[in-house]
Amino acid sequence: MVNLNIPAIRRGAKVTVLSPASYPQPERLATGVEALSRLGFLPWVGHHALSKAHHFFAGTTQARLEDLHAAFLDPAAGAIFCSRGGYGCNYLLGGLDLGLVREHPKPFLAHSDMTCVQTWLLDQLGLISFHGPMVAGDFSQPEGVDEASLLAALGGDRWFLGEASGLRVLQPGKASGILYGGCLTLLAASLGTPYAPRTEGKLLFLEDRDVKPFQLDRLLRQLVLAGKFEAVKGIIFGEMLDCIAPGQKPGMLDEVILRVLDWFPGPIAIGLRSGHVSRRNVTLAFGIEAELHLVGAPVLSFLERATEK
Repeated sequence: MVNLNIPAIRRGAKVTVLSPASYPQPERLATGVEALSRLGFLPWVGHHALSKAHHFFAGTTQARLEDLHAAFLDPAAGAIFCSRGGYGCNYLLGGLDLGLVREHPKPFLAHSDMTCVQTWLLDQLGLISFHGPMVAGDFSQPEGVDEASLLAALGGDRWFLGEASGLRVLQPGKASGILYGGCLTLLAASLGTPYAPRTEGKLLFLEDRDVKPFQLDRLLRQLVLAGKFEAVKGIIFGEMLDCIAPGQKPGMLDEVILRVLDWFPGPIAIGLRSGHVSRRNVTLAFGIEAELHLVGAPVLSFLERATEK
């Protein structure tokens, strides 16, 4: 599928802040909005971003869809940022207006629960998915955002990531392909539905948090049994924050990954700080060509621009 052309945005652009999943803490959202402003953007908070409905959603399904559609329709909004993850985006999938998004493409930045929406829009429309910091999370924390990768992705520049972004080698090798992925739990949860990810032939990025080694084993086996590693070129794991239980030996997570994937011939990396991370959340672009070089110093290079200058 040919990707939709997404216009680049620079500092000074209006950006919309939404809550497609759970509602954020108001004070954290306000702090994050201030940080976005200091970075040079003009944030506008969606009508229902602080709404609450049905225990843990940021408003009803219809209200959250209205905010998302309005943000894509708004000609003044250069990009859409999400406030936080949580839970609830699977309710949006059936109501997404694909035609509307196709006619008004723009960067949609998120991670966590938004994975299912982002992969669906990428698979159906070719809308490049921006996996990175969220406003009431990363932007509300000191040193929460890797500004260089964010500005490169939005501004139409090429960028690369290496050891400074946490990347390290588990299994050496080199591979290139379309970068794709997101939150491992969400990708696994979509299997058996029309919204299951299309991973074949991709460079696959997988990240999560608070998933213990035996749970990671189970999630990876689920993807293996579903055929989601077939023809995958290379695999990159995120920081995997808090994915080791107290008292377990260092390196156990690495050992589990290499055992479950002991048949996989391509390069495997881990540690890339994008998504659920401890600091400096890195922005990735899913849907564009990238190269994973794990011979010597590890490097992930983007071979295409995510937005058009």
